Amino acid sequence: MQIITREELKAKMDRGDSFTLFEVLPHMYWRKHHLPGAKSLPPTQVATIVPELVPDHAAEIVLYCWDHDCPTSGWAGGELEAMGYTNIREYSAGKKDWIDAGLPMMKD
Repeated sequence: MQIITREELKAKMDRGDSFTLFEVLPHMYWRKHHLPGAKSLPPTQVATIVPELVPDHAAEIVLYCWDHDCPTSGWAGGELEAMGYTNIREYSAGKKDWIDAGLPMMKD
């Protein structure tokens, strides 16, 4: 699993690159606000949600949680690698970094 920076992630979003972005936190936090285009991936549902939404194991997946100290996105990445996913990136600075940079959030 590779790290992706805020700048890289924002550039991918701005270009409209094809990837799936998951917030790896309990659903209630995703509902409060999340990065644009992010899908909710509660940590207990990695094995069920990802194969349904991303059947191609070579497709790019970006995971994030709250900040560098939050372990769930890294853990989810390990789970996905064990399931055979090969193109996983972690935005380890997470939602807090995005908010601190003044970037837009969404609410569904």
